[in-house]
Amino acid sequence: MRATLGRIILFADLAGTVVFAAEGAMVAAARGLDLFGVMVLAFVVALGGGMIRDVLIGTVPPSAIQDWRYPVLAFLTGLAVFAGRWAVPTVPGWYPLSVLDAAGLSLFAVAGAEKALSRGIGPLAAAMMGMLTGVGGGVMRDVLLARVPLVLVSDIYATAALAGAALVVVGRRLALPTAPVAVAGGLLCFGLRLLALRYGWRLPAAAP
Repeated sequence: MRATLGRIILFADLAGTVVFAAEGAMVAAARGLDLFGVMVLAFVVALGGGMIRDVLIGTVPPSAIQDWRYPVLAFLTGLAVFAGRWAVPTVPGWYPLSVLDAAGLSLFAVAGAEKALSRGIGPLAAAMMGMLTGVGGGVMRDVLLARVPLVLVSDIYATAALAGAALVVVGRRLALPTAPVAVAGGLLCFGLRLLALRYGWRLPAAAP
């Protein structure tokens, strides 16, 4: 059980790192940033949320610093996007940036919740850690790009991450099989995010 959980967390973390690094680098390239800027955004988006989560749950130094695979994957992905930046303007509308973002959000929501639970964190806090893992890097990206963080103004985003993480927590509390629960949580987050984009679902907003 513990070995399976460790593999799930590692896979989701590494896969999310690649996906979010690609998304961050593509945003940076679309903004006309130089190679250094692309690499910084790839690193921040890919690893920012996980580093915040690890500090909060007491895993220090964070995995992104302890394990060389995380920064290497982030930088290699950013470099690959920069090398192929000529293709960025040719992609239509919200695809593939939003799909990449939704995929990264799902992977990190699951990994964050699972890792928090493995550290003995309570159910509510574990779900919040899953959400934070998913949205933390994007918030840092938006701050660096001097824009209001997407999580504060977007259609269903952090809510999707929280829903996926919560499903993982509930499944673990019910002692359901670990892998199917993780897949279900990821699919719930991914599906909610894409449906929100497709149909313009939003949470109620405060009146100006």
